[in-house]
Amino acid sequence: MPKKKTGARKKAENRREREKQIRASRANIDLAKHPCNASMECDKCQRRQKNRAFCYFCNSVQKLPICAQCGKTKCMMKSSDCVIKHAGVYSTGLAMVGAICDFCEAWVCHGRKCLSTHACICPLADAECIECERSVWDHGGRIFACSFCHNFLCEDDQFEHQASCQVLEAETFKCVSCNRLGQHSCLRCKACFCDDHVRSKVFKQEKGKEPPCPKCGHETQQTKDLSMSTRSLKFGRQTGGEDADGASGYDAYWKSLSSSKAGDAGDREDEYDEYEAEDDDEDDNDEGGKDSDTETTDVFSNLNLGRTYASGYAHYEEPED
Repeated sequence: MPKKKTGARKKAENRREREKQIRASRANIDLAKHPCNASMECDKCQRRQKNRAFCYFCNSVQKLPICAQCGKTKCMMKSSDCVIKHAGVYSTGLAMVGAICDFCEAWVCHGRKCLSTHACICPLADAECIECERSVWDHGGRIFACSFCHNFLCEDDQFEHQASCQVLEAETFKCVSCNRLGQHSCLRCKACFCDDHVRSKVFKQEKGKEPPCPKCGHETQQTKDLSMSTRSLKFGRQTGGEDADGASGYDAYWKSLSSSKAGDAGDREDEYDEYEAEDDDEDDNDEGGKDSDTETTDVFSNLNLGRTYASGYAHYEEPED
């Protein structure tokens, strides 16, 4: 018979379990909350961008650089981890940095742990947008991960990609290897698999997790837990009515196409007639204006105003009585 656990032993085991979970959560930081992917506003051009050593737009150095690993802006020298010793002095700015990461293009502080570990575990080491295929050095925005397929996305394509990510590359929910309903979906391959064909000899299933995709090894998800939709193809012959005649409704398609063309041609002719009517009205107005000018000149041609300045006479030229 095993000994009964005491209260102190139960508390110690619970404490060790909590510490283990805390350490695991520190290692699995969300990509959007990681210091190397934090949001930064340039001191010179006031443009918001990803945390960088130099501004992406104006190439200026920031006054308060942020460490890409620990996220601090000031070294307090509380431990002997600093490569450059500064006893009793708080270092900020360029005095705090020790290197620039080649992957995330951000400063790394002069702490020994950050310098030795960040380049190996940088989350943006192979970050390339799945839509536009741009890396960190090709755009100034932050990097995000898709909530469904977990691929990297830039700040411009994140919403558009996630809106269309749960669409299968097939017209049905059937398994790609057989005719049965696919219960497991891979959001990277955009394919469904049944219980038999989801098993793979290459990728092993971990205990307590969903089986991996037999094609790419990405963890699959239950199809019933997702809002999956199938690919829909709208052919031209399907635009006609349901009671269409002929071979598979092609007659209705050509009739609707010809009617639309005739309607467009009629609209163009009406527009042309309107333009011609407007031009005729403008020409009539111009001719009427010319006739009115000639009529006014004929009325005032026989008018005599006597001796005026306009006729060449002045008051000092008039004879005295």
